[in-house]
Amino acid sequence: MDNLLEIAISAAKKAGLEVMDYYKDGNFEEFTKDDQSPLTSADLAANTVLTDMLTQLTPDIPIISEESTYLPLAEREHWNQYWLLDPIDGTGEFIAGSGDFAVNVALVTNGWPSIGVIHAPAHNLTYFAQTGKGAFKDDGNETKQIFVAEYDGKRALNVGVSRRQKVSVMGQYLNDELDYAHIPLGSCSLKSCQIAEGTTDCYLRIGPTGEWDTGASQCILEEAGGTILDSELQDLSYNKRDSLMNPDFVGLGNQAIDWSHVIIKHRCEREY
Repeated sequence: MDNLLEIAISAAKKAGLEVMDYYKDGNFEEFTKDDQSPLTSADLAANTVLTDMLTQLTPDIPIISEESTYLPLAEREHWNQYWLLDPIDGTGEFIAGSGDFAVNVALVTNGWPSIGVIHAPAHNLTYFAQTGKGAFKDDGNETKQIFVAEYDGKRALNVGVSRRQKVSVMGQYLNDELDYAHIPLGSCSLKSCQIAEGTTDCYLRIGPTGEWDTGASQCILEEAGGTILDSELQDLSYNKRDSLMNPDFVGLGNQAIDWSHVIIKHRCEREY
């Protein structure tokens, strides 16, 4: 295993232990960010664990984290490598006690995620990938390579959905001539992992997210045979804009599927 991948996995697991200390006893503070998204003292503690460990072990690699101050583009646009972190993806699920949250660690190299680690501490699951080396799932007992689901063109498409968003909001993007089965789960990154291991075929994220929400997922999904695109089925970008916010995006599985027939671009007026 590449040394940087080992470091990413170790950092995610260490942060996961910190998160679980807060999760198990429920002793955490809740805040609301300027964008009205939730934040807890567990997010901040996990961020400290990640940034301290990565700074110590890889002092020459800068860091972008959801829970840290971002440098302006002029100061980061020439970075060849950087860590991209989401200390808790699925903070709402953490607060609700569902267990469907994860620590996300990605390494972005030359503008694209080259390492991705998604660690779900409440489920004792770790997904990881490195460009050209495949995607894997570790459940604490075994580590196995994972792949997106096969598709014969006959069965219903399995769509990952949020427990906290109306199915109709997501459904506006789907071709209603096709059949779908909806599978609920919490965080964006865990929905990507569902696709990567073949449990679902796709999911759509409508609403605000940051590049930290997709970095680790992008690498894992691509190494498993899928991808993440924006809602217009174009590539996302990493560290190319002043803003680190993503457009609406879709996580896609088997590339033999004609996704342009499945995803209808802005078919109707969006609602939130």
